[in-house]
Amino acid sequence: MTDKTTFPAESCPPDVNRPDVVAEVTEAFEAYEAALMRNDVATLDALFWRDPRTVRFGADGPAYGFDAIAAFRRDRDVAGMERALERVVITSFGENFATALCAYRRTATGRVGWQSQSWVRMAEGWRIVAAHVSLGPVGGETPPG
Repeated sequence: MTDKTTFPAESCPPDVNRPDVVAEVTEAFEAYEAALMRNDVATLDALFWRDPRTVRFGADGPAYGFDAIAAFRRDRDVAGMERALERVVITSFGENFATALCAYRRTATGRVGWQSQSWVRMAEGWRIVAAHVSLGPVGGETPPG
């Protein structure tokens, strides 16, 4: 479910949430989510910026740099990774930067989790330059909002 929250025009610069940019980032985010659910490591790696400055913080700790992120994906246990998205908020700023945040629930355990990604348009397309994933307790509720 993608958040369709809108704000009065005077509260946002004109280049926030340009429909064309939001559509592009939504497509990239959905490709990431589909690859995550089928453990398509090659696609997941392709969607991250191949650079030592890329960072991913997760429940298993930090991964600094693309190589560390790729190693994490290659070596992790994927049992019980299936999830259902409960809320997705994509916000673009200009034509080359966006954030994608989601709340999700692990299908097997009911654990609620949150994910944030910073996306940048590179020459090769939209890439994740920073990400953070966390999990709440079993049976946790997604905060209202």
